[in-house]
Amino acid sequence: MVNSSRNPEVDEYIRKAEKWQAEFKKMREIALACQLTEEMKWNHPCYTLDGKNIVLIHGFKDYCAFLFHKGALLKDSHGILIQQTENVQSARQIRFTNVEDIVELDSILKAYIEEAVEVEKAGLKVEKNTEIEIPEELQNKFDEIPALQTAFEELTPGRQRAYVLYFSKAKRAQTRESRVEKWIPQILDGKGLNDK
Repeated sequence: MVNSSRNPEVDEYIRKAEKWQAEFKKMREIALACQLTEEMKWNHPCYTLDGKNIVLIHGFKDYCAFLFHKGALLKDSHGILIQQTENVQSARQIRFTNVEDIVELDSILKAYIEEAVEVEKAGLKVEKNTEIEIPEELQNKFDEIPALQTAFEELTPGRQRAYVLYFSKAKRAQTRESRVEKWIPQILDGKGLNDK
């Protein structure tokens, strides 16, 4: 049975929000109207169907947004979905800067949520690009320390990608080299960039 009742944790989240309270309330109303279960995940209101994530509400400094977990699979017939960064493969946002925009798009937002529900019911999955280009500085260390390459390859694809993105972001080769050097012990321990 689908639960569309209000979750007290979301009440608290909205009450404590320093910004976007009116927008969060309206977004919540729209999501609940789509008969989704209201949960808190990643410290944000998340709306699910049979335990599967459909849409998340979150706020940033300059905007708040609906985040569709499999947004890349939506048709986006109104051209309103935004890819947060080039590295985000699956999720897409619809951003707002005021409650009036949300009210104006009410029926469109419900249609997008319903489409996201259908995508989930159909079991569709986003084909993720798992190819990553190893920076030269990391490859040099692989050649020097074969155990490092083995440990790196045993990491999950997400952890591998996080390291590669972090190492590659540095503009200077010297900085890339020092970053690789610093994280060798963590990689050898089988830990990701953000693991403790």
